[in-house]
Amino acid sequence: MKKQLLNYETLMKVTRVISHSKDPEEVVLLTVESIKSALDVKGCTIFLIDKKTNELEVAASFGLSSEYINKGPVSAIKSIAQALEEGPIAIYDVKDDPRLQYPDEAVKEGISSILSVPIVAGGYTMGALRVYTAEPWEFTLDDVNFVQAMAYMAGMAMEMARYYKGMKDSIEILKTMRDPKFVKSKRRTPHEGVPVSVLPGQEGRVH
Repeated sequence: MKKQLLNYETLMKVTRVISHSKDPEEVVLLTVESIKSALDVKGCTIFLIDKKTNELEVAASFGLSSEYINKGPVSAIKSIAQALEEGPIAIYDVKDDPRLQYPDEAVKEGISSILSVPIVAGGYTMGALRVYTAEPWEFTLDDVNFVQAMAYMAGMAMEMARYYKGMKDSIEILKTMRDPKFVKSKRRTPHEGVPVSVLPGQEGRVH
């Protein structure tokens, strides 16, 4: 019951941040930190898929060493690939599972079990969220549902931030275009502000 309450509070905390934050970095950092604390696990990482290289790039991580995070390129095809296509995948023993790309590095890091869930937004898979435990862990359905819910929220937040940044960039471009310092010609015309397709005397016509 205590864990369920803690998970609920974590969901509410992240939801509040998502509703107010326009910074995707803030959202993903809070997500990995919150999951690690809520489940009391070794670490948590959010990966995003690089479509050009088909590799998983670390967007945020908490609780893991920089040596493990920078162990080498993580392939979306070789590293627990089923989690990107079929849904949540739980690995009980990292020492004896062919789905891992870097089993030796995981053992050296002190990792025993891994849960990987897809991050889906806008109908497509954009990455994966992974939970790492120091002790062998049989992830319960509640654990999986909690982590998957967090992954969905992180994906939604990143999409919202992306749209916001795109809109913000467009607004900044418009402001620059209107700034007199960036206007090449200061010469004004009687029809300034009227679309070029509208000729003098035709403003009231519908084309």
